[in-house]
Amino acid sequence: MSTSRIVICLLRNDLRLHDNELLHWAQRNAEYIVPLYCFDPRHYVGTYNYNLPKTGPFRLRFLLESIRDLRNTGSCLMRAEEVVAELLKQLDSVSTVAFHEEVTSEELNVEKRVKDVCAQMKVKVHTCWGSTLYHREDLPFPHISRLPDVYTQFRKAAETQSRVRPLFPTPEQLKPLPQGLEEGAIPTAEDLEQTEPVADPRSAFPCSGGESQALARLKHYFWDTDAVATYKETRNGLIGVDYSTKFAPWLAMGCISPRYIYHQIQQYERERTANQSTYWVIFELLWRDYFKFVGVKYGNRLFQIKGLQDKYVPWKKDMKLFNAWKEGQTGVPFVDANMRELAMTGFMSNRGRQNVASFLIKDLGLDWRMGAEWFEYLLIDHDVCSNYGNWLYSAGIGNDPRENRKFNMIKQGLDYDNNGDYVRLWVPELQGIRGADVHMPWTLSTASLSHAHVSLGETYPAPIVTAPEWSRHVNKKPSGTRPSPRGKKGPSQTPKQHRDTGIDFYFSRSKNL
Repeated sequence: MSTSRIVICLLRNDLRLHDNELLHWAQRNAEYIVPLYCFDPRHYVGTYNYNLPKTGPFRLRFLLESIRDLRNTGSCLMRAEEVVAELLKQLDSVSTVAFHEEVTSEELNVEKRVKDVCAQMKVKVHTCWGSTLYHREDLPFPHISRLPDVYTQFRKAAETQSRVRPLFPTPEQLKPLPQGLEEGAIPTAEDLEQTEPVADPRSAFPCSGGESQALARLKHYFWDTDAVATYKETRNGLIGVDYSTKFAPWLAMGCISPRYIYHQIQQYERERTANQSTYWVIFELLWRDYFKFVGVKYGNRLFQIKGLQDKYVPWKKDMKLFNAWKEGQTGVPFVDANMRELAMTGFMSNRGRQNVASFLIKDLGLDWRMGAEWFEYLLIDHDVCSNYGNWLYSAGIGNDPRENRKFNMIKQGLDYDNNGDYVRLWVPELQGIRGADVHMPWTLSTASLSHAHVSLGETYPAPIVTAPEWSRHVNKKPSGTRPSPRGKKGPSQTPKQHRDTGIDFYFSRSKNL
């Protein structure tokens, strides 16, 4: 084997060539590069508390597509530290093993084991930070322990005292593999003991994994359709592809850089328009940053039942209620529609996620970790810190200034699916019920249900729980006749935004243009 310098780049959630500090550093410091992705069996076992599969079929398909798109060296089911150890034995001139740093305990344990292997074999380790919009070293706080526990304080400090770093250049071509080393085979879903999911034509995310697809999506959403210019008005949509950016799955796997999105927004604002919608994309990226840094600050408390506030809540662990929730059989149509969309496509809107989380926690009183682990299993865009941070937020034991916040499922359905189109799309048993009545089938007369071919308890379940606040909306029709939001442009296509729900709670100033 040649004595030339070889760098092993251990890839994880950084599956891209553009704005990739790891590959940029390797290009400058190696004659040969070994890009390595390990299909670690620890990613496919049961979750810690409820033994749900960690990686579901939709995210696995997206991951495999992303790796094929990058065309890096693959590996079969082996732990990262084991693969690195084998390569160090096989290649006698590896100078460095390099990787991007992660945040949470399982990933940090892998990093420690890789470092231990390298120390034993006297090989250097080089690490980078590259998953956030703002670099960790550029935060306006003397130490991560001083990170504010309220998002607004973090956002204002970051916006006024930090800067987004420039992009790393995209290599035209990576340095070659060492002689004698061939690209590894990329496994199939069957190799990983999973079934290939069936595409659903109703999906709001009919997209493929990979850097090229991520960049194409940004081009479409920004430059081809100008959909970004109305993002703040359409982001609470439920049906269609373009009501929101849909960047999250590619961000979660590192197929697109948050800094790249930021700089594209800057260019769009210079060349086309700057408004609250263009700013709101950055606002969402800052939420993602915030949860990541909260994970750094609090570590494993992100996963503990008492949350960040170390607060005891007598959560229930009723598996019958949980199964009804996860299968979309609660008898509450707006909840069921969202849960079925998740089960059938691996995707759910932000509006839906807030509602089903509130329902599981506030209406059913179940352990919030049941919902978090179910989302971890099914979501294509699962990001550890964002997922668990949002569930803690919903449970009132995270970064949340309002502990008793609860969504009214009926009001939410009437506000954001006022014609019932979304419910009928995903709950076909109720297609015979017209208009907004579909949100409360239990309030209809026997004759009306019979006419709609609905039999509660037989063709569709009766509600497993009811809340007293729902009664305020019986026989109350939604105002106006506008259609439900479907990603169309213009505020007239979207229900009125409510300052008392979601991230609107935090936004209290207009963007200075």
